[in-house]
Amino acid sequence: MNKITPAIFLDRDGTINIDYGHVYKINDFQFIEGSIEAMLKFKTMGYAIVVVTNQSGIGLGIYTEKQFLQLSKWMNQFLADCGINLDGIFFCPHHPDAKYKKYRQKCKCRKPEPGLLLDAQLFLNIDAASSIMIGDKYTDILAGKAANIKTNVLVTSNNLKTNESMTNADIIINSIANLPEKLFK
Repeated sequence: MNKITPAIFLDRDGTINIDYGHVYKINDFQFIEGSIEAMLKFKTMGYAIVVVTNQSGIGLGIYTEKQFLQLSKWMNQFLADCGINLDGIFFCPHHPDAKYKKYRQKCKCRKPEPGLLLDAQLFLNIDAASSIMIGDKYTDILAGKAANIKTNVLVTSNNLKTNESMTNADIIINSIANLPEKLFK
């Protein structure tokens, strides 16, 4: 039987990289300062690093699944070159108002639904009770809670957040760079 592993689940846009809105080009992808160092710290502590991201731009016709996968491959290689091997990238291309019928659906994977996290837990043998969900939106917090993730972290990135997201998060930080210190004093 495979060893059960704790994981750090990371939303992508606004958590790992600056969210300019529908980031799909390598030239537009900019890591948030300190995010790489934080991921490296999590990795050295034995956490699996799993990206869970809504990518509605695919369904809305702003970019293609192929373009998303090209950026993901580049990001994965860039992080590997920094000593961070991602354990998985799980994404949802769906949107209720999608341009293309195959993406126009109310699915179980689009956050706040927990499908991405549940799929990752099953596929990677992740222990939800020892895991952490980190995201910049209320939907990230809701998905983490619905997937029974122990700790749900809201990244504010200097943006105002709703009272709902602030009261439902277990930890609130300005940047992912601040989390290792806060969690592991």
